[in-house]
Amino acid sequence: MYKPTGMIPAMPTPFDEQGKVDFEAYRGLIEYLIEGGVHCLLAGGSTGEYSLMSMEERKAVLKAAVDFSGGRVPIMAGTSAHRTDETLELTKYAAEIGADCALVITPYYMQTSEEGIIDYFKTVAEQSGIGIVIYHYPGATNVELSPELIAKLSKIDGIVGVKNTTDQEHTCKVIGLTKDQEDFAVLTGYEHLILPTLAVGGDGATGIIPNLIPKEIVALYDLFTKEKDIDAAIALNQKLLPLYDYVEVEPSPGPVKAGLDLIGLKGGTVRAPLVPASDELKEKMKKTLSELGYEVSLV
Repeated sequence: MYKPTGMIPAMPTPFDEQGKVDFEAYRGLIEYLIEGGVHCLLAGGSTGEYSLMSMEERKAVLKAAVDFSGGRVPIMAGTSAHRTDETLELTKYAAEIGADCALVITPYYMQTSEEGIIDYFKTVAEQSGIGIVIYHYPGATNVELSPELIAKLSKIDGIVGVKNTTDQEHTCKVIGLTKDQEDFAVLTGYEHLILPTLAVGGDGATGIIPNLIPKEIVALYDLFTKEKDIDAAIALNQKLLPLYDYVEVEPSPGPVKAGLDLIGLKGGTVRAPLVPASDELKEKMKKTLSELGYEVSLV
């Protein structure tokens, strides 16, 4: 099964002024990201506003991602849902249309036990026919998986990785406990922790910032993993730090959609109750993107 590694943008879903998915804008984003050299695309994740979309819309977005990419890069399909049956339905669909792996968040709100979590991921992995990436995001779900529990989950057949959107100490422990498993990837979900995660043996990152500056993020990855030029990687990372802040400082995905608009792509609107980026943030992003060499204009 495919093991996700490298720099993986969690793509936003462009909506038009009527609130419908703008598939042409989506195609444009995918072309931009592939041209930028990213290693995989995450479609229909949290940044994609999956929780505000119908099942039919989610399936259409996943199918579009697979079709538009045309096999040029792997597709990670966001298939999380509250009900196990719906998670299975969407994950099986992702497998059927040719996605390469699926991102599945931990059960939340109606919280379960550790044994319940193990059974959940085992069921999804066994029945879906596609590699499963655990989405561990305690800041959003209030469900904390210990490094030891993630290590236990990593041994389930069909579990191929974890998107670990939590602190660096936790990620270090997960890497330490799973380092001998060549078929299991540890990815950070935080832009600020891309370089630290790579430094301790992680496999990459899936986050928001690669949507805006894919070439720079891939260059950061290559400097560290291929060229072994740590000083250059640190210098580039420091240049990108303001953007790391900007895409998270206001409710996501408003900032990244505004950033895409600034560089000439269609970020589109957000769905209520989410809000667009403020004009003040747009000005800050415009300045930083300009300093990085992008042609930008406020819209």
